[in-house]
Amino acid sequence: MKKNCYVHLTIATVFLITILTLGGCGNPTAGGAPPVPEVAVVSVESGIVTMTTELPGRTSAYRIAEVRPQVGGIIQKRLFTEGTDIKAGQPLFQIDPALYAASLANAEAALARSEAQLSSISLKERRLKELLAERAVSQQDYDDAAAALKQVQADIQYGRATVETARIHLRYATLTAPISGRIGRSNVTEGALVTAQQPSSLATIQMLDPMYVDVTQSTTDILRLRRQLQEGQLDQNGKNQQKVRLLLDDGTEYPLTGTLQFRDVTVDPSTGSVALRIVFPNPKGILLPGMFVRAVVQEGVNKQALLIPQQAVSRDPKGDPLTLVVDQDGKVEQRAITLERAIGDAWLVSSGLVPGERVIVEGALRARPGATVKAVPFKARTKNQDGPSASGKPSGGA
Repeated sequence: MKKNCYVHLTIATVFLITILTLGGCGNPTAGGAPPVPEVAVVSVESGIVTMTTELPGRTSAYRIAEVRPQVGGIIQKRLFTEGTDIKAGQPLFQIDPALYAASLANAEAALARSEAQLSSISLKERRLKELLAERAVSQQDYDDAAAALKQVQADIQYGRATVETARIHLRYATLTAPISGRIGRSNVTEGALVTAQQPSSLATIQMLDPMYVDVTQSTTDILRLRRQLQEGQLDQNGKNQQKVRLLLDDGTEYPLTGTLQFRDVTVDPSTGSVALRIVFPNPKGILLPGMFVRAVVQEGVNKQALLIPQQAVSRDPKGDPLTLVVDQDGKVEQRAITLERAIGDAWLVSSGLVPGERVIVEGALRARPGATVKAVPFKARTKNQDGPSASGKPSGGA
C-alpha cells in the first residue's frame, strides 16, 4: 500500500515539472528584452494659413435719428405703431395746425394786398415820368411816386417770404421720419404740449440694416502685425483682407460676412487701444443694437506656417512648451519650441521645428528621451469614436 502511494506521488511530481518546463519554454519574453513601445506621430508640414484675430465689441445702429418738434403746440395724434419699421418721410406726429394755418392765410392776404397796390402805383409812376419830361409836374411829385413803387415792390418780396415761412411752419406741424428704420416707443401721448427744439425727443428711429460693429484692438497687436507684414512673415490677402466674420454671444457664427470700414488713428489713453468699425448686413434683423459680439478680423496670410496638434505639446515646470520628436532611427528627442498662437485644435509653431520632422501625438507617456520607439501615423478620431477627439485635448494615458 505504501509502495503504491509512493509511485503515484512520483508520477505527479514528474508531470508537474514537465508542465512548468513547457510553460517556460513557450513564453518568448521570459528573461528577454521588453517590447518596443508604439507611438502615433504626425509629420510637420508647412502650409498656407490665413491668420485671424478675435476682437470683442458691441453692435450699434447704422443711423440714429431722434424726432424733435421744430414748432410748438399740442400733440393731436400719433401716426405710427411703436416698434415697427417706417420709411423716410412717413408722418409720425400731428401738432395742432390751426394757428399755423391762420398765419399762412394772414401772410397770403398781406401779399395779395401788396400785389394789388403794385398795379396802380406802377401806372402812376409811368404817367408822372411822362409829365415830368414835359415839365407838367414837379420833380418832387415824380420822386414820391417812384419811392412808393419801390416800397410796394419791397412789400411784395417781404410778403412772399412771410408766406413761405408760414407754409414751412404749417408743414412742420406734421412731424415726419427723417430716416428709414425701426422706431421705438413714443415718449409723448396725445394732448402733450411740445416746444420747438426741445431737448427731449418724441421718439427715436434706428436703421438696423446694415449694422455697425465697433471693436477695439491693442496697439501692441497693431505694431506686431505691421512688423510681420514689413518682414514678410505675413502677406496681404487681397480683397479678402477687409472681410470680417462675426461670432455671436452664444458662440454661433453669424451667417453673413462684414467689411472693415475704417481703423481709427487715435489711441485711447486709458486702454491703449484703437477703435475699429465694421459694417455687417442685417436683412433678417438678427443683430440688435448693444449686442456683445466677437469679430474675427483677418491679419494676413502665412505661407510657411507650421502647425502641430495641441496634444503633441507639453509643458516643463516653468511653463515653456515642449514636444517629443522621433528621428529617422526611431530615437525620441525632447525639443523646446516656440508657439505663436492656437489655430483651431493646433498650435502655430514659430521656432524649434522644421518641415519633415515627426512629433509624437499619442503614446508620449510610453516614450522617454533617448528611447527607441515604433512610429505609426496618427489617425484623428471622430466624435462618434470613444476616446479623445481631434480637438487637441490630450488623451489620458497615451
